[in-house]
This record gives sequence, structure tokens and C-alpha cells, in this order.
Amino acid sequence: MSRLPFMKGALNDITVLDFSRLLPGPYCSMILADHGARVISVEDHRYKADGYYITPLYRNKQHITLNLKTNAGKKIFFELAQKADVILEGFRPGVAQKLGVDYDTVLRLNPEIIYCSITGYGQTGGKKDLVGHDVNYLSYSGVLDLMGEQNRCPSIPGVQFADIAAGGMNAALGILLALFHRSQSGRGQFIDISMTDGMVSFLPVPLHFFQKDGGLPKRGASLLSHKYACYNTYETADKKHISVGALEGRFWKKLCYYLGFPEYESEQFNEKRRDQILGHFKEAFKKKTQAQWNRILEKLDACYSPVQDLSDVLQSGFLRKRKMIMDFSDRNGEKITAIGVPIKLSKTPGSLRTPPVGFGESTTDVLRELGYNENQIQNFHISDVI
Repeated sequence: MSRLPFMKGALNDITVLDFSRLLPGPYCSMILADHGARVISVEDHRYKADGYYITPLYRNKQHITLNLKTNAGKKIFFELAQKADVILEGFRPGVAQKLGVDYDTVLRLNPEIIYCSITGYGQTGGKKDLVGHDVNYLSYSGVLDLMGEQNRCPSIPGVQFADIAAGGMNAALGILLALFHRSQSGRGQFIDISMTDGMVSFLPVPLHFFQKDGGLPKRGASLLSHKYACYNTYETADKKHISVGALEGRFWKKLCYYLGFPEYESEQFNEKRRDQILGHFKEAFKKKTQAQWNRILEKLDACYSPVQDLSDVLQSGFLRKRKMIMDFSDRNGEKITAIGVPIKLSKTPGSLRTPPVGFGESTTDVLRELGYNENQIQNFHISDVI
């Protein structure tokens, strides 16, 4: 439960200045921090009361408060920017320019800077100034239309795919690509990450079947979304659920024979018998509990999993062995549960080195590092700079 020993990460010599907030940008900088980058998160203290400081995202980081609307705050920002390798921001297009902390301005001070902007709709085009959240980017990209039950309203997923994958992960990927390019050319660059763009990139499979068959994919009624019994979810006797992904014929055959329906082996995609097969499968799976199906189907090798809730995940022996769920100590020595690092590198593994930092906790340390004395720091507090 103690802090993990220091491990050299792949990004150990990289400094990231992150003045994004909420989820997309902080998720991106968490990835970079997990792999060794020094991340200094910068946020205006007026946001503290909003309640959207997502604590797990701030492990391995420093966090400072800074008012960029003050001259002194802007001066501190530029001092940090001159020493940074990467700057990450999540304002709407044009806001960074109004604040005077945009890419072109920073570029004059730091020609090698990599400057990444995460927005909902990108830096160009007629929708660039629209406000939005995860659900809006899922909607405009066409992804939300494919989520949920047939003939019902689209279902908003319980995790933020646009924020995390289309925003945070794509930003991290873009930054790594830019760092690689800089290592060869010595030049930084600007990165334009649109969460809507990122979600559109999730559509190759629907596009494939649309181009192949000519029909629009339908919510809850496509090959990989509840249309057939081979790729579906089922309720168990204890009101829990299991998922079946027996798409290939060999897996489907095993499942049919075990459940006592050998006659369905050749009927996997028979439209006329689809409802009948689904009905029989639903009845069959309701005869045993989820735990019973676990014991049976793990040995069957037929693409099956229990549908786990968060409590199941946090207690999973498998995920703990994979170090995706870990016990960690906070700054008071109390045990906290943390999500691990999903990218497993053999030479430079990512790691959890320090627990989540509190809002503004690193402000004084970072300012001291820049050469400010205690009187100056106190005056910054009084004048609302930090």
C-alpha cells in the first residue's frame, strides 16, 4: 500500500504545462505523467468551487493556481512556457488568443514548443465556436445514433468516450507523434484535436457494412449490436447479465451444442429464425446465475464474459494481477484504490509514483522554483494572481 518505487518512464525528460480542465486534457496529461513526464497543471482558483476537479486524473502531477487575466499571472505562465516541451489547453477557439497565451505567442518565446488544443469541433469550420459536452460530440459524429435499444431513444453511455478516447487519448497520441518529429527535426508544432473528429474515426465498421450492403446501420439491430443471438447480452437467474460474442462459426457451434440447440448451428444469421433463436437463448441463460455461467462458459472457449459493475472490477483478482486495479497510499498514508497504467512497456514502464495532488497544492513550490520569494508569493495571493 506504500508508494511504488520510482521507475524511469519513457517521457522522463519531458515537461508538460497543462492549462486544460474537466476531463479530456487532464486525462491526456495523466497518460503523459504516468510515463514519466513532469506535468504542471494550471487552473484558475475560481474553478475550485465547481466540483469538477476529477481527483484520480491528478496522480503523478503538480497543480498550481494561476489567473491568466492578470499581468503577473501571464508573466508566470510565460516563464513556465519557456521551459516546457508541451503545452496543452482546452479553451474554445480564440480564447487563448484573447488571453495572449496562444501558440503563435508562445512560439516566439519557445520555438520548439508542441502546443496541443483540444476542442469539441476543432479550430476551423462553422461549428468551431459552439459549446458542447461529450454527448454532443457523440451525437454529431453519428456514434450516439448507434447506442441503445432498437426503436427507442439513443442511450447516453455511462462513460465519456468522446472526452477520454477522442479527446484525451488522441491528444496524447498527437503529442507523442509531435515529440518524435521534433526529435528528428528540432521543430515543434501545433496540434488541433477535435473530439467530434475523433468520434467520427470510430465508424469504420458501420461504414464498411453501409458500403457493402447499402443499408444504414440501425440502433440495437446491427451485426455487432443485439441483432443476432451470437453477439448479444443476456439476463441470468440472479438478475445479472452476461455477454456473448460468438461471432465466428466455431464459437457459435460450441455455444449451440452446450445450450442444447444443435439445430441452430447453421442458422446463426437466418433472418427468419432470428427472433426464435434469441428467445430460446434468453430462456436458457435465465436458468443459471451469473456465477454458474462463469464456471461453465470459461471452460467452453466461446467468447463469453460476465457483465461486471464497478464493484466487481475493483475486486477483480485478474485485474489486480494485471495491475489495472491497485492499492495506493494517499498523502496521509491512507489506502486508496487507483486505476493502473494500461500501456505495458517492458523497458520504460509507466507507474503510479505520487498520489493525486490537491487543487493548487504545488503553487508555492513551483513559484519558488521560478525564483519568487515568500513576500512575492504572498502578494500574489493578495492580488488574486494565484
